[in-house]
Amino acid sequence: MVKSLEAIKAPINSELKKFEKHFREAMRSPVPLLDRITYYIVRRKGKQVRPMFVFLSAKLCGDTTDATFNAASFIEILHTASLVHDDVVDDSNERRGFFSVNALWKNKIAVLVGDFLYSKGMLLALQHKHYRLLEIISVAIQAMSEGELLQIEKARRLDIDEAIYYDVIRQKTASLIASACAAGAASTTEDEVLINRMHTFGEKIGIAFQIRDDLFDFGTDDVGKPLGIDIKEKKMTLPLIYALQNASKADKRRIIRTIKKYNEQPEKVKEVIEFVRESGGLEYTRQAMYDYRDQAFELLHQFPHSPVRQALEELVMFVTDREK
Repeated sequence: MVKSLEAIKAPINSELKKFEKHFREAMRSPVPLLDRITYYIVRRKGKQVRPMFVFLSAKLCGDTTDATFNAASFIEILHTASLVHDDVVDDSNERRGFFSVNALWKNKIAVLVGDFLYSKGMLLALQHKHYRLLEIISVAIQAMSEGELLQIEKARRLDIDEAIYYDVIRQKTASLIASACAAGAASTTEDEVLINRMHTFGEKIGIAFQIRDDLFDFGTDDVGKPLGIDIKEKKMTLPLIYALQNASKADKRRIIRTIKKYNEQPEKVKEVIEFVRESGGLEYTRQAMYDYRDQAFELLHQFPHSPVRQALEELVMFVTDREK
């Protein structure tokens, strides 16, 4: 049975409580409009999974320090900035059940808010001379941008195969969780072997996390993500890629044509979803997710057993077995 987030937080409860104040302070601005918007963002924060990865990774490798709190704030600021920009790119008016920043203040302000947040995170690292932290997270920012652009480029032609799919999600999604784990480790140790191990661990989890998200697109439950939204946006995810790889030429042509020309029609989207379900694409994708999770556990089990390692395992189970 998967534990609740509250139970998983037990070894880092005191750090997370202190982090909330640290994060709010890091987001402050003397510009009233910016301060109002960042206050709105902080009020509707999510599950804080990424700061949890930072603190647990830090405690796995040593004792938390001021650098750990700066790392967690930087990661959460980066994640927030990427969501603000994503909502502009996707023309989305909602985020976690609330109006998005661009819905309330329009695209121009949303882009500038995202830019402000990126600069805030970088200055946080520079002001405290956390150069290794800055390097780790700057690499993630570059990867996230490249992954998004690669996905947009490939969506035009619908020619994504498994290798390209994994390259996209490794850069677009997994790079942030990888940097969270590596940044946490780097805040408590200078051992590059440990830092790199935690980066790889985070990358494996990030890939599994995104695969789980892709499965939601073909599910039957209300998970907070509209059914078939990836198909409507012409995103080639692993269940669909597998289904097309194993389809006849005629079915492949038909489904690709449907996605290209009729992706806005609910009945046509439903047709694609049924095609994927019947192909065995969901079972294949679920197994791929478990494989990446197992690889992450192999890396994690190189550390001695402890309450922190146990909490990390449970957090991994939470993000891969989650229902929304």
